[in-house]
Amino acid sequence: MKRLSTLLIIISVLIACPPALKAGDSEKISIAMAVEFVDHASCAFVAFDKKMFEKEGVDITSYSTYVTGMALAAALTRGDIDAAYMCLIPAITAYANGKVPLKVVAGTHKYGYGLVVDSDTIRNVSDLGKPGIRLGCPREGSPPDLLIHTMMEKYSLDKKEILKKLRRMPPPKLLMALKLGQLDGAFMCEQFPTIAEEMGFTMLLTARDLWPGMQGSVLVVKEELIEKHPDIVEKLVTVTERATAYLNTYPEEASRIVARYLSVLEGTVLPLKIGKIAAGLGITPEAILRSITTRMECTTHIDEKEVQKTIHAMAQLGYINAFDASHILDLRWNND
Repeated sequence: MKRLSTLLIIISVLIACPPALKAGDSEKISIAMAVEFVDHASCAFVAFDKKMFEKEGVDITSYSTYVTGMALAAALTRGDIDAAYMCLIPAITAYANGKVPLKVVAGTHKYGYGLVVDSDTIRNVSDLGKPGIRLGCPREGSPPDLLIHTMMEKYSLDKKEILKKLRRMPPPKLLMALKLGQLDGAFMCEQFPTIAEEMGFTMLLTARDLWPGMQGSVLVVKEELIEKHPDIVEKLVTVTERATAYLNTYPEEASRIVARYLSVLEGTVLPLKIGKIAAGLGITPEAILRSITTRMECTTHIDEKEVQKTIHAMAQLGYINAFDASHILDLRWNND
């Protein structure tokens, strides 16, 4: 009887005070993720294909793709996304104007934008100012838009004339307009400029030419995820680093993976018309390979000074109010 009483006491203590979780244990959290429907998100597509998130114990229950970073930024303001692979500039807009409580926790690439032209009409940068030249660019506040302003400043172009002739539309439509002869040139995010090259257009300028060190895309997470589940954020960064290493080590295989993901629309939230255009562009592994190896520098490293430079450029154009870059960065898990 004495032994039985002792056993009951031990059991009651264990129920009242359960054993502490072992290091590394964590509650299973469902993550809603978003990515851009371009090869800027190559590391995400590789991670999905190689089941890297699953291997790290990250449960991605849903993911959506958006045709531009600006559209993704708008989705972030609605609060239904926990993490996203997106261009830095739209992320800054969502933080500064949409008041989205997010943090940039890793980079994915530098550069990744280009101006392609019909070389029969435009042979050099000064030709862009000629009467009748038709130029295309995504909406105000997008990365190509900032690069257009950088270009006008660097080459002393007439800003009023250049901006007056700009036709604003998303990248798939810009590429289609080039193909149909409705534009003489367009500034777009990759993979579209490289695909345009395959169609016979000429790359006149790239982000590397205009903005050395430019931060392209990043991994962002909501502050709430950092506060409640920093271990999950650490795993997201780890997956991003591994997928980026895979891109750089096996670029041919990675290009085939990315081209396959960009050639299907399942799980996307693209407008129907744009989605059909994007699906019909003939995205090839060869184009993706050239894009990720020559138009981008795939790295998770982030230079805080470059982020501050971006914030300053956006503020100068009146797109946001300036703030300190440290407010949007949390790089404690970034090992690059």
